[in-house]
Amino acid sequence: MQNKFEKLKNYLSELSKAGLALAFSGGIDSALLLYLCKELNIIAVTFNSNLQTKDEIEFTKVFCKKYNVELRIIDVDIFQNPKILSNPKERCYFCKLELFKKALEISKAENKKYLIDGTNFDDTKIFRPGKRALYELEVISPLAKFEITKKEIRKESENLGIEIFNKPGAPCLATRFPYDTLITKENLEKVYMAENILKEKGFTTCRFRLHGDIARIEIEKEKFPDFMKKYNEILNRLKPLEIKYITLDMEGFRSGSMDI
Repeated sequence: MQNKFEKLKNYLSELSKAGLALAFSGGIDSALLLYLCKELNIIAVTFNSNLQTKDEIEFTKVFCKKYNVELRIIDVDIFQNPKILSNPKERCYFCKLELFKKALEISKAENKKYLIDGTNFDDTKIFRPGKRALYELEVISPLAKFEITKKEIRKESENLGIEIFNKPGAPCLATRFPYDTLITKENLEKVYMAENILKEKGFTTCRFRLHGDIARIEIEKEKFPDFMKKYNEILNRLKPLEIKYITLDMEGFRSGSMDI
């Protein structure tokens, strides 16, 4: 594993001679890249769209400040893009195409030749339509290039003392809705509020999937007993969201369950 990271660091150092811009989501993958590049010729670029939470945006500011990396925040209104709002199976492609075009404009304006992102090796093996947009725009994914997995990223981040080495993944809020259903501001807000309630109750790894008037809660299976002890207070907090049926998914948390 260490050989992979040595190669990665040397590669990043070479790229940075011409300037680097990092698409920084605030997740552990891009956080590790930012940490490794913190003393190189780099800026971080964060997308502030309707599909990211305010908490994630604030985290990127704090993290970049801690490691003295300049941050550029790009505001994007996805409600101006019907291809994203209609939530087709290729939604991630259309979204990344719009976002990364804007990131490339920033990197070019600031004389950074290369734009990199946190796609890891595991991501190359699963359904990720956005990868096509990255390929078309010539965005570099160093972690995938050196076949570095999520498990290896977390371990190396822990070794380096990066405080979020075990941070749960936080994919965009559009992943909470079935494909080919319209994404609305009202429903995005419901999902955001519901997941905050679940996290406050101790279910940090969770998804609140919304299927019309039915909500499907995904948490880790080992947390089911704890959930049943708290379900009355959770339900009372969720009822004001005016969702007709609220269910607990018996299969538990599954990343990308809408893709199945």
